[in-house]
Amino acid sequence: MPPRAPAGMLATVFAAVFSMSVWTPPRHWLPPSRHWQLHPAPEIHSWLLEPGSLTARLVARAQGNFRVEVLSQYWGRPAVEEARRLRLHPGRFALIREVALIGNDEVWVRARSVLPASSLTGAGRRLRKLGNRSLGGLLFRDPTLRRGPIEISRLRQPEGRVFARRSHLVYHGRPLLVAECFLPALFRQP
Repeated sequence: MPPRAPAGMLATVFAAVFSMSVWTPPRHWLPPSRHWQLHPAPEIHSWLLEPGSLTARLVARAQGNFRVEVLSQYWGRPAVEEARRLRLHPGRFALIREVALIGNDEVWVRARSVLPASSLTGAGRRLRKLGNRSLGGLLFRDPTLRRGPIEISRLRQPEGRVFARRSHLVYHGRPLLVAECFLPALFRQP
């Protein structure tokens, strides 16, 4: 039997369903062996394949003028492809968090995290209430974190079609997905 949504979650789910998310997960992500098919420019390519904390790199680029803004956070059903990647049974709920990563007062990156309910127990409890703190900032300080191969795609955003990456992470033995799309304002910085 699938886990039940936490009490009081129904109103949150309905609010999220009717919110204006700018993130529509792409249907296909390319594994490393097929990255070449999207032809990312060299300056974009280094961001797509950043092996460490993207947050740390953004903070450095912004010279400390950096913040995270939560766009939405709700319990809902992941997109079909996300559920498949996480090996979740259809209809299972996950905590879905969408944020803007803002440097020098411009949105540089939008991110979407999908955290299955089973990943939010034990050490994962701290991931439930991040507020405006960076998920990556917490994850990349933990020596138990494991990252699978980085997948890339193109994604439609209000700014146009942009490059995105996705990581399948394992935190204290539990899976989660983090996807980030790189907006034009990031590349206008010196």
